[in-house]
Amino acid sequence: MYYKFSSFTQRLTGTVLSTAYSPQGLRPNVPSEAPTMIFATPTKIVSESGASLEYMGANKVPDLQKIFQSSDGVPVHLKRGVPDRLLYRTTMALTIGGALYCLVALYIAAQPKNK
Repeated sequence: MYYKFSSFTQRLTGTVLSTAYSPQGLRPNVPSEAPTMIFATPTKIVSESGASLEYMGANKVPDLQKIFQSSDGVPVHLKRGVPDRLLYRTTMALTIGGALYCLVALYIAAQPKNK
């Protein structure tokens, strides 16, 4: 037996094969012509343009590899100097401050209220 959803009773009801395989709201045939494209503007491939990759700038990866792979005893997260130290110390200060704030909030929440 085949079933379909009845919009009137809001339940599944028995039906024949042809009705079960053509649900309500859907057309059984496929349109013969393709729909018009919304974005019909052609795109440029990199090889088609006259200038090749001028917008990307210089490749900095080999320089950064030399910096990060050098064995000078400095941790990786501090290899680039002052900006890394500033970010590291700020992160540590916020972490410790947040932990202290949580402990103070727990202490205040644990105290009974005076009536």
